[in-house]
Amino acid sequence: MKIVTTDEMIDLERRSSDAGVPPDILMEHAGLAIARHVNGLLKGAAGREVLIIVGPGNNGGDGLVAARHLHDWGARVHLYLPMDRKADDKNYRIVKNQGIQITLAGDDRGFEDLSMILSLTDVVIDAVFGTGKLRPIEGTIMEILNRVGGARDERPAMKIVAVDLPSGVDSDTGAADPSAVAADMTLTLGYPKTGLFYFPGSDLLGELVIADIGIPAGLGDEIRTELITDEWVRSVLPKRPRNAHKGIFGKVMVCAGSLQYIGAAYLACEAAMRAGAGLVTLATARSLHPVLAAKLTEVTYAPLPETEAGFISPDAVPLLHEQLADYDVLLIGCGLSRQHGTVDFTTRVLLDMPPSISPKIIIDADALNALAQTPDWWQSIRQDAILTPHPGEMGRLSGLSMDEISGDRLKVAREHAAKWDKTIILKGAHTIIASPDGGAMVNGAAIPGLASAGTGDVLAGIIAGLLSQGLSYIDAATCGVYLHSTSAGRVQSELGDTGMIAGDLLPALPKVIKSIKER
Repeated sequence: MKIVTTDEMIDLERRSSDAGVPPDILMEHAGLAIARHVNGLLKGAAGREVLIIVGPGNNGGDGLVAARHLHDWGARVHLYLPMDRKADDKNYRIVKNQGIQITLAGDDRGFEDLSMILSLTDVVIDAVFGTGKLRPIEGTIMEILNRVGGARDERPAMKIVAVDLPSGVDSDTGAADPSAVAADMTLTLGYPKTGLFYFPGSDLLGELVIADIGIPAGLGDEIRTELITDEWVRSVLPKRPRNAHKGIFGKVMVCAGSLQYIGAAYLACEAAMRAGAGLVTLATARSLHPVLAAKLTEVTYAPLPETEAGFISPDAVPLLHEQLADYDVLLIGCGLSRQHGTVDFTTRVLLDMPPSISPKIIIDADALNALAQTPDWWQSIRQDAILTPHPGEMGRLSGLSMDEISGDRLKVAREHAAKWDKTIILKGAHTIIASPDGGAMVNGAAIPGLASAGTGDVLAGIIAGLLSQGLSYIDAATCGVYLHSTSAGRVQSELGDTGMIAGDLLPALPKVIKSIKER
């Protein structure tokens, strides 16, 4: 499913018209989709009160088409217009002829009629502003939206459905006007817009529904930003043949853990196994081996020399390189620490990899911090690799400020994936996965329960397990992000978003994989 900018959506609509599907047909499809979803939300529109705030442009036109259908299905529809529509507006003429109640804000002294309608309505359809740049909302429209928001505060049972996106949210950046009203459902038309996946706009969407409005198939094939979906993940999940043996599913070397972060090694290894890796070996400081062996009974071990108890020594580099010759994947970084000797070890493992070995690589956590201390580090890592930075780590790697990263996460991830020639997972709400060729995938989930220690180690392990089974870098990264967040969503539905811990994701993961395969 493509994600589009404002300009891309305008271009798609123009090309759609050239292909024989003009704007009035797209509007018909959009209005019918809105009406159907409102009908479903109400469990039948007959006899229910529906208020549609009709803006001056095409978004308002979509609302007028929806009004016609809801009226035909027995709803008591009220149209409230900040300003009158043009006299030659076909859809406006139709709703007038149907006898649907229409109130112009200019005729409503003190907004008394609006307040009365809001006191009775079951659903408000926000069809004021749709796809476009954020403009300051003021005057009549500001007053209308403020009254809608106030009415919902007084009557929480009243639902708000936004057409395309809540009015006052920028469709490219997610910036939101103070008057923007949070929706219970946002029905985005044709394709989701990039602004739906940036905060604060993302916080105002409620349930996000994507409506097909009839844009001809194939018109958006060149667009390089996509939303991860169940269908996409199901298409790339590794197959598990009945005559399989563990060698088919690959061997993962996890280099992780230190005295303070023993749990990171456990979580990463367990996640790799739960994701389907055939064999997982943990390379960790020698003195940690007894502790982890008691917890990780299915893992094999490569105990490494130490500078001091619990910290891997630079002397371990040749030993790890030698053992890697037998492995398909290296995951390095989870909980390794920033101890000086371990940073030296980590940097040398990655930058001095012998040409004779070429495991697929995931670089996580403290391995990212180690690389950040080496200028132009990316020029010394010959092959592609998956990097998994959160914004702080991305700042250290790139030299950008947090404001620069949060201001346009998609652009930052895409530009640095190309610059570094690596696959980047920029973590956070609506995680972004960018590939060196300019493609990007966006995760629709934003789950507060994932903001806890260790969840990143689980993600890294999942990706390692998927890579070991033959997935490409971009497919393993994208699939891993989706499985990780979907597992978190499953746990959240059972436990809530407070108190979820990283270990809760591990038993949920295979259940999520099973459910996606069976849908």
